[in-house]
Amino acid sequence: MNPSEELLSKYIFTRLKEDPILAQEYIYQDNVKLHPREGFKNLKKLSDNFINGKVENRFIVMPGLRGLGKTTLLFHLYDYLMEEGIEKDRILYMPTDYLTDFLGSNLMEAINIYIKEIHEKTPVTLDKKLFILIDEAQHDNKWSETGKIIYDQSKKIFMIFTGSSSINLDMSVDAVRRTRKESVFPMNFSEYLHLKYGIKIPRNTSPALENLIFTGRTTELEAVEIKIHKELLALSNPLDKEWERYLCYGGFPFSLHLNDFDIRERTFNMVERVVEKDLSSIRSFRIQTRNVIFRMLMFLALQKPGQISENKLADYLDVSSSLIKDILHILEKTHLIFHVAPYAGAGKIIRKTWKYYFLSPSIKASINAKLGRNLHHNRELLGELSENLVASYLFKLKETLKRPEGIFYSPQKGGVDFLLKDLLGGIIPLEVGIGKKGKSQIKKAINKYQSDYGIVISNDHEKVSREDDVIFLPIKLFSLI
Repeated sequence: MNPSEELLSKYIFTRLKEDPILAQEYIYQDNVKLHPREGFKNLKKLSDNFINGKVENRFIVMPGLRGLGKTTLLFHLYDYLMEEGIEKDRILYMPTDYLTDFLGSNLMEAINIYIKEIHEKTPVTLDKKLFILIDEAQHDNKWSETGKIIYDQSKKIFMIFTGSSSINLDMSVDAVRRTRKESVFPMNFSEYLHLKYGIKIPRNTSPALENLIFTGRTTELEAVEIKIHKELLALSNPLDKEWERYLCYGGFPFSLHLNDFDIRERTFNMVERVVEKDLSSIRSFRIQTRNVIFRMLMFLALQKPGQISENKLADYLDVSSSLIKDILHILEKTHLIFHVAPYAGAGKIIRKTWKYYFLSPSIKASINAKLGRNLHHNRELLGELSENLVASYLFKLKETLKRPEGIFYSPQKGGVDFLLKDLLGGIIPLEVGIGKKGKSQIKKAINKYQSDYGIVISNDHEKVSREDDVIFLPIKLFSLI
C-alpha cells in the first residue's frame, strides 16, 4: 500500500469509529432524540426496500440549499440502520470536502479502499449489503461517474449523495438514468410546528390543498380544516404570532432552537457560504465580482419583486448588464433565488423584467433585519414576505410534483401576483396579500384569462370559502401545504 492509500485507509477507519458519535451529536439534544425532517420517511422507505431485496433505487441524490438539514437527515438514517441491526462497519458516512481538500483523494478511491480494507472484497465480489452516505458530493467533480460505476458494479451497495442544488448540473446522462432524486426544500409551516412543538397536522392536508389549487374544489380541505384547528389548540402561543415568526425565521431547521439574532446570523452566514463555496463550483469569479454578488443579493432582498430591471440593477452596481444576467443565472442554479416570468400567452414575447424571489422568505427577512429594517408590525414587508412564501411553495410544487406546468405573473398594471398554467394551457390566477383583499382584482384576471376560478391567499379570512368563482384561502392554511 502506497503512502496516500495508507493515509486514506486510516481516514476510513477513523470515520467508522467516529461516525456513531457524530450521529448522536447531530440527532440528540439534551439526551432527547430530535424529530427528523419529512424527507426521512422516504429515505427510510428506500433503505428498507433495499434491505428487503428491492435493488432498483440504490443510488439516491439529495440536492438542496445549505442549512436545510441534509447532514442531519443522513445521521437520522445512520441511527435507524444501527437500530435495525446493521453492523457499524457496513455503514460509512463520509464528508467529501475533507476527502478532497485535505487528503487530495476522491470518492472512487475512498469507496474502493473501504470495501478492500474493511470487507476484503471488491465491489463486484461483495457478499453483504453496505450503506455509503456521501455528504457534500459537489466537492468531487466526478461524483456522478463514481456513483454510476459503483451502481453498475454491485447490487450490494446503497448510496446517498447529498450536495448543493447545483449538483443536478453535474450528473451525466448515464448517472441520471440510475438515480432517484430526493430534493430537500425549506420547512413548510406544518413541518415547523411538528419539529418545534410536536404538533401533527393531518397527513391529508397537503393533498387537500393541492387539490384545491389545481381543481378549485374546496370540499376536501373544508373537511380536514376542522381537524387542523383541533391540533392547533395544543399551541401555547397565539397562532398569528407563531405564523409570523415562521414567516420571518422558520424556513431552516437550525431556526428551531435559536433566538432571532442567532437565526439572522446563521442565515446570513449560509448565504455567504453559498456565494463563496457553491457558486465557485459552478463558475470561478474574481473577488470583485463576489462583492458584486453580495451587493446584488442585499439589493434584491430590500426591493419588492419586479421593481427593478437588469439594466437598472447594472447601473446601480456599476457593472455590465451581461454580468448581471450571468450572476442571476448562476444564483438560480444554486436555488438561492428563482424567477417568475411575465405571462405572454401562446406564441407571444413580452419585454418585461422577471421577478426574483428567495427560496425561503426567511432569507429575505434575515437580510432585511441584518440591514436594519424592522420586521415586526411592518405590514409592507410582511406583504413582501407573504408573496415570497407563496412563490416558494409554488416553486417547490413545480419542482417535485411537476404541477403547475408554469408559474408566471400578470404583466399588466394592477395585475394579479401569480398565474399558474396547467398541462392543458388553462390559467389559474392567484392574488396574495396581508390585510383586507377584495374580489375585484381576481375577478378581472378570471375574466381576462377565461379561468374557471381564481384564488385569493391572505390573512383576511380564517376559513377557506368560495364565492362564485373566487376562492378565499387563509395564508396560514396555505402555509401547511
